Amino acid sequence: MNRTEIETILNDAVASGRVAGVAAAVTDANETIFQHAAGTTELGGGQPVTADTLFWIASMTKPITSVAAMQLVEQGRLHLDTPIGDLLPDLARPVILEDGKTRPATKPITLRQLLTHTAGFSYGFASAELAAYIAAHNLPKSPGQRASLNIPLLFEPGERWEYGISTDWVGQAVEAASGQTLDQYFLDHITGPLGMADTVFLPSPEQWSRRTAIHQRQPDGALTVIPPPPRNRPEFFSGGGGLYSTLADYQKFLRIFLNDGAGIIGPATVAEMSRNQIGPLRAGIIPSADLAFNTPTEVYPGMDAKWGLGFLINPERGRFGRGPGSLNWAGVANTYFWIDPGPKFAAVIMMQTLPAGDPGAIMTYCRFESAIYAAPH
Repeated sequence: MNRTEIETILNDAVASGRVAGVAAAVTDANETIFQHAAGTTELGGGQPVTADTLFWIASMTKPITSVAAMQLVEQGRLHLDTPIGDLLPDLARPVILEDGKTRPATKPITLRQLLTHTAGFSYGFASAELAAYIAAHNLPKSPGQRASLNIPLLFEPGERWEYGISTDWVGQAVEAASGQTLDQYFLDHITGPLGMADTVFLPSPEQWSRRTAIHQRQPDGALTVIPPPPRNRPEFFSGGGGLYSTLADYQKFLRIFLNDGAGIIGPATVAEMSRNQIGPLRAGIIPSADLAFNTPTEVYPGMDAKWGLGFLINPERGRFGRGPGSLNWAGVANTYFWIDPGPKFAAVIMMQTLPAGDPGAIMTYCRFESAIYAAPH
């Protein structure tokens, strides 16, 4: 690992205007082995980004929600392959959207399908057909409003991989099975035991003061600051994208998978979450119906990428160095992580720019990874 080169890459990303601020780290099973931050929490501002800067991690919430569900599977309070509608009545009679109309699904939805994004759900920002349905039925786009869950499937459960709101439903299953709200369950069983005090759905005023702004890429390449969202309590806690966290905190979560579960889940559950769960299906292709929010994405082009229980799995060595079998995912505002089981380390890089897949953020992410795997000199 070329530490000096990584620092230069991150500093240059800010100096060149590719990002306003960035924080990145590498951790082994026990501790942080590299960490660096550059830039400011708001373009033109004076507050520097640090390891304790609060980022909206968006879909990097999903692995944490998946771990919560698997804790309950270990305890026999959730089951991977029974109809989830037995626990969540709203999913007992799913319908499928076809040509603007809905029809009953012929198969039930299971927790395993929700965890693997094969249940049939999508996102309005990824599917033009679903976006039109959401608009026609005046459904909210915000994941904090309960009505946003009331969308149809796009295909029969188990038929294909499609990125969507499935993990929000996993969060609902965790609440129903545990009798706790998702924020309290995380605190009691994951973030609290791991010492992740800054990983929260509702940041305190002190935490909010450390938050980095989200920036929107403009057509001319400039970045503008997006007004911050309200800090109101949502109607439900989004297990698919509601968390804020820090560079320092998220490393603690990633160490679960470098330490045979770290007492949070068992070693057998780590192995189960880390293996291909979708058979011959292909994962990692996300189209776009809203180019200001996300760019069309194919993770690992040319590779038959797979999905475990909460993670994308690359089946071959990645172009920038990570080994086969590595686990990874991201957040829409360009936060990324991966866990490489060969050298047994994990890396995380956090930025706050829209759209997802912004070229400046992607260039920074790829250069960061390349430098990690480069021989020191």
